[in-house]
Amino acid sequence: MAGAKYLYQVGKNNSLLLISSLKNSITCHAWKGVSCTHFRGITTTPFPEFQGDSRFKSHADLHNASLQNPDHFWGTLAKSRLQWFQTFNQVKDCDINKGHIRWFMDGKLNASVNCVDRYAEKNGDAIALIWEKDEPGTEEYVSYRQLSQMVNKMANMLKSFGVCRGDRVAIYLPTSPVAVAVMMACARIGAIHSVVFAGFSAEALAGRIIDADAETVITSDEGVRGGKIIPLKQTVDAAVANCPCVKRVFVYQRTGNPVPMGKLDISLDKEMASQSDVCEPEKMGSEDLLFMLYTSGSTGKPKGIAHSTAGYLLYAGITQRHVFDYREGERFGCVADIGWITGHTYVVYGPLSNGATTVLFESTPTYPNPGRYWEMVQRLSLDHIYLAPTSLRLLLKEGNEWVKKYDRSSLRKLGCVGEPLNTEAYDWYNDVVGDGKCEVVDTWWQTETGGIALAPRPSAPGAKIVASKPMRPHFGIQPALMDKDGKELTGSNVQGALCIKSVWPGMARTIYGDHKRFLDTYYNPYPGYYFSGDGAHRCEDGYYQITGRMDDVINVSGHRIGTAEVEDAMDDHSQVAETAVVGFPHDIKGEGIYAFVVTMEDINPEDADTLRDQLKSIVKTRIGGFAQPDRILFTPGLPKTRSGKIMRRILRKVADNKPEELGDISTLVDPSVVEILVQKHGEEFKV
Repeated sequence: MAGAKYLYQVGKNNSLLLISSLKNSITCHAWKGVSCTHFRGITTTPFPEFQGDSRFKSHADLHNASLQNPDHFWGTLAKSRLQWFQTFNQVKDCDINKGHIRWFMDGKLNASVNCVDRYAEKNGDAIALIWEKDEPGTEEYVSYRQLSQMVNKMANMLKSFGVCRGDRVAIYLPTSPVAVAVMMACARIGAIHSVVFAGFSAEALAGRIIDADAETVITSDEGVRGGKIIPLKQTVDAAVANCPCVKRVFVYQRTGNPVPMGKLDISLDKEMASQSDVCEPEKMGSEDLLFMLYTSGSTGKPKGIAHSTAGYLLYAGITQRHVFDYREGERFGCVADIGWITGHTYVVYGPLSNGATTVLFESTPTYPNPGRYWEMVQRLSLDHIYLAPTSLRLLLKEGNEWVKKYDRSSLRKLGCVGEPLNTEAYDWYNDVVGDGKCEVVDTWWQTETGGIALAPRPSAPGAKIVASKPMRPHFGIQPALMDKDGKELTGSNVQGALCIKSVWPGMARTIYGDHKRFLDTYYNPYPGYYFSGDGAHRCEDGYYQITGRMDDVINVSGHRIGTAEVEDAMDDHSQVAETAVVGFPHDIKGEGIYAFVVTMEDINPEDADTLRDQLKSIVKTRIGGFAQPDRILFTPGLPKTRSGKIMRRILRKVADNKPEELGDISTLVDPSVVEILVQKHGEEFKV
C-alpha cells in the first residue's frame, strides 16, 4: 500500500502508527487501541507520533523532550511529517558555540514533492490556494492538481532556459498563484529562490540581485494593490540595467497591459504554455539551500538569510499546525506578502506542507474600505486570520461598525505577527473581531528563526493566554535573557537581550556569501547562544514579553529596516553633512522613522520642506516608500562622545518626547547640542 512508507515505531511499547497525508492534514491511524483524541488531554494539538509513549504525561514533558532528547523528538517528526527519497542517518550535527547547524544528515527529499505532489496524488481536487485578488469578490481557486501542473510546467520552463540546481533565481512578483508556482518550481529543480518584496525600489532590488549573483529574474508586467497599478516591470528594467549578472527576465502577465520587452525579456505565459506538466523532482540533500531572503541589518547592507530544505520545511509545517491548531479542511488566511518571511512560512511552505487551503492576499487592509479583511472572512469562510498589529491599530481607529457588519463566525483562531501587540489592539481583536470566542495567538519569530519561536499555543489544554505577550517557547526553543555583561539572567521579573540557547531545525544556516557576518551578528555577541537582536522581559509568571529591538534596526509595520540603510541614502544629498536615524513610537506602525539631519549650512524655513521632500524621495528611490522617514529634524549637530560615537540613546529619548529621561550627558563632546535638539523637536512637532 502506498501509505506504508510512513510506517514506523515509536514509544516504549513499540506501538505502530501510520501517518498518511490526506487532503488537508496528517491523519492518524493508531494500532493497539490508542486514540489520537486522547492526546489532546496532554497538549492543545495532537501528536499521533507519540501516542502511547508513557514518558509523555503533560505538555511540559513533550516540550522537555524536544530540548533534552531532540534526536528522538525531531527525528520522529521528520520521518512522519516529511516524505523522503532517502531517510537521514543522523538527526543533527550542531555546535551552537560555532554557529554550526546541520539537521537530518544524508537525507534526500524535495520541498515541492512535500508541498504539492503528495496532496495532488491523494486528493487533487482539494483547494490549495485561494487567490484573494485586489478587487473583492474576484477570488480564484487553485486545486492541488492544478498547482502541480503549474509547478511542473514552470520547472520545465526554467530548465529549458538553462536554470540549474544551485542557481539563484530572483523573484519580484505580486502575491499570486504564479509566485507560489515559481517558488515551488525552483525547489523542484534545486534552484535557490530569492523573493524580493515587490515594493522595494530598483536600486534595492539591484543590490539583492547582485549580492545573490542571480542570472534569472522573474517579474510581472504590473502589480495591482489597493486599486493602484504598480509598474513592476519598469522597476525591474531599471534594476537589471545595473546587474551584469542577469541573463534572462521572465515576465508574467498580471494585468495584460503592454510593457516594453527587451533582449533579455521572455514571456512567462507563452513559454509555460508549451511545457510538459511532468517534471522529475531533484533529490535534494537535507542541508541543500531552499531559499534566501534579504533582511535589513545595522551595517546598511542587507543580509541574505539562507535556509536549508529539510529543517526549514519541517519547522514550518510543525509550527503552522500546532501554533494555530490547524485542522483538516480549514481555510488558513495569512495576509502577509510573499516578499517577507511570514509569507514564505505561513502563506506558502507551512500550509502547503500540511495539505492546507491557504489564502494569497494581494490587496490592502483598507481597500476598498476598512471592512476588507472582515468581508473576506465572511465571503471565504476563513477559519484563521493571521495579520500584523499595524493593521489592527489602523482598523481599530476606523470603528467597530466595519467589523460587525460582516459575519465572522467561521473564525476559530486569530493570529498576530510583526511587532509587539499593544493591549488596546489585543483587546479589540479579541472582543470585537473575535467576539470573545476565538483565541488570540500573538507570535514572536524572525526571518532567522524560520518559524514561530514564542507563542501562547501549543500549551497544556486550557492554559491561560495573557494579552500582548507571545508567552511560551515553542518545541525546541529554550529562551535566555542576557545582561549587558553577557551573563544569563535567571528567575522571573528580569529583562535583557533575548537569546536562544537550544538548536532547532528551522534555524537559518548562514548569510549568503558572508558566513563571518552571520557568526558576528548572531553567535559571537553571546557565545553559546543565538542572539535575536530583540530585548524581552520575563514576567513574574515566567512568560515572555518582547520589548523591542536592541540594535540599529527599526521595526516598521513588522518590516525590519536598518537605520544605516536610511542614513546612507540621505547622506548622499549634497546638502546633508550627517544623518542619524532612530525609531520612535507610532500609533499605527508600532515604530516610526525619525531622522536627525545635520546640513552643510543653515537652511531657512521656506527651504526646509523642499529638502525634506527631496530626502524622502531619495529614500523611496534607494530602498522603497515604506522606508521613508516619518519625521525629519534639521539640527546643527548630533550628540557624540569624545570618540565620535553618536549617542542614539539620547536621540531616542528626544524622539519619544522624554527629555526628562536623557540621563548623564556630561560625557558628550558638546552637551549643549542636546538642549537644542529638545527645543527644536518641541517647536517642529508641537510637543
